[in-house]
Amino acid sequence: MRMLSPTLLAAQKSSARLPYVKVEILDRVASITRLNWTRLYSGSEPDFHHGVTMPGDGSLIRARVDPSGYQLYRQRVASPGPGSDFSPWTGVCTVSSVSGIVLTSRGFRVLLFYVDTDQRTILLRESTDYGATFGSPTSITTAASTVGWLAAAINNSDVVCLFYSVNGTVYSIKRTGGSWGSPSAWTNSAAAITGIGCVYQGDWDLVICGQDSAGNYKVWTCVYGDGYSQSPGTWSDLAELTIASPSSNIEFRCPYVNFAGIFRIFFVEKYSGTASYSRPYWSHSLTTAEFTSNLWREPVPFNLVSSCGLAMVHSGSYAWLSAPSGVWRAALLPSSVDVTDDIIALSAQTNPSSGKIQIELRNDDDRYSSPPSPIKLGSEVLVSPGYCTASGTEVSSGPAYWIEGWTYLSIGRTAAPGCHSLILHASDAWSLLERWKARRQFAWASGSVSIFQLLNFILARAGLEFSSFSHSDALVNFHPAFTMNPGESGRSAVLRLLSQVPDLLFFRGYCGYIINPQASDSSVYSYGSDHAILEAEYTQRAGEANRVQVFGLPSSVTITEDWDWEEIDLVYDRLAQVHDINLDTAAEAHARGEAMLRHAAINSMDGRIVVPMNCGQELYDVIDITDALAGLSAAKRRVLSLHHTYDTRKGIYNLKIGLGSP
Repeated sequence: MRMLSPTLLAAQKSSARLPYVKVEILDRVASITRLNWTRLYSGSEPDFHHGVTMPGDGSLIRARVDPSGYQLYRQRVASPGPGSDFSPWTGVCTVSSVSGIVLTSRGFRVLLFYVDTDQRTILLRESTDYGATFGSPTSITTAASTVGWLAAAINNSDVVCLFYSVNGTVYSIKRTGGSWGSPSAWTNSAAAITGIGCVYQGDWDLVICGQDSAGNYKVWTCVYGDGYSQSPGTWSDLAELTIASPSSNIEFRCPYVNFAGIFRIFFVEKYSGTASYSRPYWSHSLTTAEFTSNLWREPVPFNLVSSCGLAMVHSGSYAWLSAPSGVWRAALLPSSVDVTDDIIALSAQTNPSSGKIQIELRNDDDRYSSPPSPIKLGSEVLVSPGYCTASGTEVSSGPAYWIEGWTYLSIGRTAAPGCHSLILHASDAWSLLERWKARRQFAWASGSVSIFQLLNFILARAGLEFSSFSHSDALVNFHPAFTMNPGESGRSAVLRLLSQVPDLLFFRGYCGYIINPQASDSSVYSYGSDHAILEAEYTQRAGEANRVQVFGLPSSVTITEDWDWEEIDLVYDRLAQVHDINLDTAAEAHARGEAMLRHAAINSMDGRIVVPMNCGQELYDVIDITDALAGLSAAKRRVLSLHHTYDTRKGIYNLKIGLGSP
């Protein structure tokens, strides 16, 4: 249950309750701002190697290579915005015909790296006036053979680290105190590198495109340490973000990465088969995720044809995208609208694996005939139930939903309140899981990752955070073989995983939380004494199973049995059987049997109570009920569903709670 202030607790138990429900709509998904890109420039420059950076004065510095003569150009727009001219370019020099370029900056310093026409010598031109002028080229190093891709970033101590690829090897070289050190090769391996992107955030965080020894094209993340999450001067392992098999005719290239509160990446997916294409894709990390966790939302295509992708930077309240022929801008903060004062009615249902809401807003004066910009498909709806209290209006930060659609309702031709309304239809985080479908087969070998890690990965692909309040041993110690086939939804995969453990999953906003329900759990709230019960029904039934046989790996576990003897004595045995060769110890098999009995026990009770709105009640809370007519005195039950109802026309502000066994 969410924590409530003493004054809010008192208000919801009072006989003189005055409801208050806050509803806010934001242009974001799972707490992440949805970047609405506006294209500010459309030019005719050819698509080829390019870079972008924003130094400390907020100017936009761009560079590109023309593929016809491999001429390097640069550009500086002092105050970029909708009225800026992004067409003038200044020629710099002729560069390698096969190598990338990179721009990076910090404060007043802007660095432009490129490869000389010999295709091996890396040169630097540096500006100390925010990119207004650049000095003469300086040679950094000469590689043993052709240099492919470049990336660079500057840390908070003004140490510059340049990364470059030669065939399948990535090298790093640092400038400290104005002097360049010697290049050193990474400790990872790849058959080929098709792009490098880098941003500094405590370490040098890299996104790398390339091909592994088996011929698979991949997008990897890895870290070159500077002491934050990786020891200085050391490399983390490569962590896979996405993969394409050699037979797919798909490769990935030209990654860019930026950090503006969260990590955002762009890379190119290039398909060379029939109906070929090259298209940028983007993804982002989770709000609280470290780069090393490698938790990314499923990459999403960007509406552009490009073989060299899009570079992203940010400054102040805007993010910027750049390609040779285009510049885009988007606000980093989401637009929002508070519709609290316009609510006519609200109905929200929360069940164990789904949740939805309908919100009816007054539209008698056509105020929503052209809805404010945040009210659109996919926008986030935050619902916070509350009351008018002795301290003013107070709410509990409640559920989050995402708009699926809306209905305009007109009754008669008058403009009386309630005759014309806008009804918003939205669903909770389970819908985000349902709408994420596996783009390919995902497979994990037995012993490789735990169920907790699998759940974390799947929720991240839908853009959702994941944590736990309590968990079973099986959730973190059981490492099953697990496969998601193409087209399977995240919701389906999550439910399959949860069926193997006693743990339950519920959402608080955009974050999924695991609990391990125990019959001994303490009650978090009482009904029937200080908090009135308006309606009630209570049902007791036999469990679906009271005896479970588990058949594990034949060479290790032949069969185990678990029982609910008390119920067997009453209704005889109701047998459930499990066959799972992932279970190779008796302890794992018993844990599975106990989990099935636990789920059956929780669902052996049914019923509901209707109460004045409890602003903090959540799914799977344990409550106690006192109802003399039903012979209940502080009897514990577990919350298995919630139905919030708020109707200003009927004076209703109630909560229907579905009940189960504790």
